[in-house]
Amino acid sequence: MNSSLMLRRFFCFNSTTTAVAAASSTSSKKKHLVFLGSPQVAATVLDALFNASKAPNSLFEVAAIVTQPPARRDRGKKLMPSPVAEFALDTGFPSDLIFTPERAGEDTFLSNLRALQPELCITAAYGNILPTKFLNIPPMGTVNIHPSLLPLYRGAAPVQRALQDGAKETGVSLAFTVRALDAGPVIANETLEVDDQIKAPDLLALLFLEGSKLLIHELPSILDGSARLKAQPQDDSKVTLAPKISVEESWLSFDQEASVLHNKVRAFAGWPGTRAKVAIVDDENGSRNIVELKIITTRVCDHSIVQGDEADDITYVKDSLVFPCGRSTALEKMF
Repeated sequence: MNSSLMLRRFFCFNSTTTAVAAASSTSSKKKHLVFLGSPQVAATVLDALFNASKAPNSLFEVAAIVTQPPARRDRGKKLMPSPVAEFALDTGFPSDLIFTPERAGEDTFLSNLRALQPELCITAAYGNILPTKFLNIPPMGTVNIHPSLLPLYRGAAPVQRALQDGAKETGVSLAFTVRALDAGPVIANETLEVDDQIKAPDLLALLFLEGSKLLIHELPSILDGSARLKAQPQDDSKVTLAPKISVEESWLSFDQEASVLHNKVRAFAGWPGTRAKVAIVDDENGSRNIVELKIITTRVCDHSIVQGDEADDITYVKDSLVFPCGRSTALEKMF
């Protein structure tokens, strides 16, 4: 798609008159569903909803999409729509039914949303807090796809924090949205084993793929109200939190065990990545040069491959750098 055309179409959003007219022209037999999401993983969910809505016996249609406003990409050079908006436009979804409020509590946005009379809202990595006046609009409620086994890892970075903790299993949950963070009743969940080499972007994509399947399976019960009856309240005594990751956390300290560092590398892959500072010593004159390394792929290796006097030094073994770590462990940086 021509990017200039896409942007012209994108910036003509949020016309109440057009939204109402478009809504009234759609089939009155199908329930209106509004989807909220922003990154590429959310586009996977939207694609599943589009496909399911086209089925002959479908009970719903996607009446509108809500996503983050356009942002600069490619090192700030281009102002581009979110991946969800871009995907929706590419499928021919009406641009005037894609809303991009800075905040989900804006009066104009909420007025447009009410005009569409949505029965249900679905969120998947939307990225904005939903206020009570938003949550009060859809009579069937708002359902969120959360990539963890709630009440574990409530918060902004559930996949990253699970990997950082070395979790052997995780999953995805469908839960009704309430004002408290990720605290609503759970409709259903799916458990997945975690491979010890998988990185956060790949695990996130896998969880949202499974989450989209779970959503489509559960939508009939959500739309007929029975999901509300079967949804289970979360056990607050088992809550763990997954706070947002900061750039400052990206540094590795080789005083820690290799397994801890390996899990951090997997967890922070994509963004913010992981880095380490190492000293290169000239054996002839003793000079030291501090070098910053990006650590992208690692594995925990047998410390015995580092021999004798090299036990405290970084060594080069079979096309990899091996870092001595805490408690006599070793981490291999793979190229």
